[in-house]
Amino acid sequence: MAVKKKTTTKYKPSAKEPFMNAKQKQYFKQKLLDWKESLLKGSNETITNLKEDKEVSGDFADIASAESAKSIELRTRDRERKLINKIDEALKRIENNTYGFCEITGKPINLKRLEARPIATLSIEAQQMHENQEQLNND
Repeated sequence: MAVKKKTTTKYKPSAKEPFMNAKQKQYFKQKLLDWKESLLKGSNETITNLKEDKEVSGDFADIASAESAKSIELRTRDRERKLINKIDEALKRIENNTYGFCEITGKPINLKRLEARPIATLSIEAQQMHENQEQLNND
């Protein structure tokens, strides 16, 4: 007799429910924790690979290629380290009930934006204003 697997529907935040209710907070908290865990796993793999990495011998092209690959890997991990800090900040915002609200306007950030970028601190409109201001400053 085959055992029937229980089908569970995955929760997705909806605009039809109160914004940042307990379910939504838990959903985004878990999403952030899973993302952080994935980044940390990659970081640990890089550390292991660098420890096990043997000296490359051969012509200069082989050595340069190996060094370039290491450099790219380390830059990627540095970006991920900064991302982990942003994830930790988002987790703190969940705990102090400011998660999901724009830092500039105080209004809710669209759920689709949070779904795509769970570390977002600005609404799309505020982000566009910020980017326009940066562009004006750079010109």
